[in-house]
Amino acid sequence: MVSESDPHGDGTYDTVEVDRDGYVGRITLDRPEAMNTFSTELAIDLDDALHDLDERDDVRAVVVDGAGDAFSAGIDVSEHGDHDTKAEYEEWVARMEDPFHTLAEIDTPVVAAAHGHAAANGLGLVAACDLAVAAEGTMFGATAPKVGLFCMGPSVPLMRTLTRKRCLEMVLTGELIDAETAQEWGVVNRVTPQGDHVDGAVELAETIASKSPEAVQMGKRAYYEMEELPYHEALDYSNERFAALCTTADASEGIEGFLSGEPLSADEWPGE
Repeated sequence: MVSESDPHGDGTYDTVEVDRDGYVGRITLDRPEAMNTFSTELAIDLDDALHDLDERDDVRAVVVDGAGDAFSAGIDVSEHGDHDTKAEYEEWVARMEDPFHTLAEIDTPVVAAAHGHAAANGLGLVAACDLAVAAEGTMFGATAPKVGLFCMGPSVPLMRTLTRKRCLEMVLTGELIDAETAQEWGVVNRVTPQGDHVDGAVELAETIASKSPEAVQMGKRAYYEMEELPYHEALDYSNERFAALCTTADASEGIEGFLSGEPLSADEWPGE
């Protein structure tokens, strides 16, 4: 895939850094001078990097973190003046939300590693990731009303993460909550000491990556499908997906290893 900011298709980008350690890919938002706000370029880079890592057989989980003092402070509102009409603004903001679509569509699980501030679209990114870890001291907020806007896009993953009252409190007040409150409310899974948030996210990612790649990927895909289905349809769909998984080499060899007392290690799954 060739992005606007990766014209040569060589896996390098201007506004994100991409790396891999073992089976874990890492995307670092890299606009520290702008608190990693979503410029058009960063939104495109992040979306393309997610797709690129998802297509790699040697990546089983991804961590998304931010360079500098913050995870992400939202959309770069300095681009607001670049547009005039409603159609232009809709195209602009739709590009900002493309990564939210992608996170729910790709098979690879993604873990956010937040620190400093995760505000507006940064909060939406945390909510859209499958799992999230935050450093102590991280502040989360749907802060757009403070500048005459509203966190409509971030509300979508947020309303699937929080209760209605919690979600509305965040998006209507625009006030910040701390990492411990975010964990209590369900925005993040874990809180680490300051400076350990990436390690904490990588630990979660490595735990996922050690399991059956086929089971995890099929399972994530099924989860997002079932989430949108009525109860009985979801159960019927789950049965079909489970039956399909039962026919895979991962299931056959994984069960054989378990029954023999020798569970498969990360490097032994047949899909690799």
